[in-house]
Amino acid sequence: MEPAKGGDKAYALLRNVLSGTKKVGIAKVVIKTREHLGAVKAQGEVLVLELMHFSEEIIGAEDLHVPGETKVGKKEADMAKQLVESMTGKWEPEKYKDDYKEALMEVIEEKVAAGGKDLAKPKKTKDVKATNVIDLVSVLQQSINKHGSQRPTRTAKPKAKRKAA
Repeated sequence: MEPAKGGDKAYALLRNVLSGTKKVGIAKVVIKTREHLGAVKAQGEVLVLELMHFSEEIIGAEDLHVPGETKVGKKEADMAKQLVESMTGKWEPEKYKDDYKEALMEVIEEKVAAGGKDLAKPKKTKDVKATNVIDLVSVLQQSINKHGSQRPTRTAKPKAKRKAA
């Protein structure tokens, strides 16, 4: 995204000063309906805005609940690693779309086509397809079926009948 032509000089000046002094600017920006705190920094030929948290949004490390060390069996760890490997693929950012933006643009286009009148009936939103969702139970069941149970099978023993006293 290019800065406005009239702002080229100011943009270049800010970028050069931030880069030369190795400092960042702090900014408040509104995105949608929420105010955010941001850091503006020079990165090469561009200015980058990184969103940050306000102090009241930050909690101390002592307030975090961090699970303690737990023992995990080798089979469990191997299975978890295998599951992650099976779900791993090449990053293809073009596969991901901004569904919210697309739906909003559809509403805007419909409103423009309707001459700006209120649309009486809201259009049904399409169901979002799950991506890369795996049914862990079925994967585990397939693994058990493929490799068989490692435990020896027990034969059922008849239960002893109790006599009423």
